Amino acid sequence: MKIDANARYAESHEWARWDGDEIVCGISDHAQESLSDVVYVELPEVGDVCDRNDSFGVVESVKAASDLYMPMGGEVTAVNEELEEAPELINQEPYDAGWIIRFTPSEPAEFDDLMDAEAYEAFLAEEEE
Repeated sequence: MKIDANARYAESHEWARWDGDEIVCGISDHAQESLSDVVYVELPEVGDVCDRNDSFGVVESVKAASDLYMPMGGEVTAVNEELEEAPELINQEPYDAGWIIRFTPSEPAEFDDLMDAEAYEAFLAEEEE
């Protein structure tokens, strides 16, 4: 299982990483592994404004459908349209080509409330106990 050291993580397994003034967001390697083969992603609209922990979409796999939750509040500035034709990118490259949304955070300090890689690793170990 891979953990991106440059990202921060929510307990719902979304990751967030700064890219300039925006946040890139997706689901962790652990989450995509748990879901198994991703077959569909419901994306939000560009311009949607969400609060932290609001549902912004759905990831469907051969095993289950899971809501996606905003790790921070903000306005969606881009969605990964490639996922419409190739949702398996989430399985193949969850931290790169499998990103889901980009957004401008409304409260940039919320980033500091998310778990860093080390804390997320410990969280996963606790979850498995």
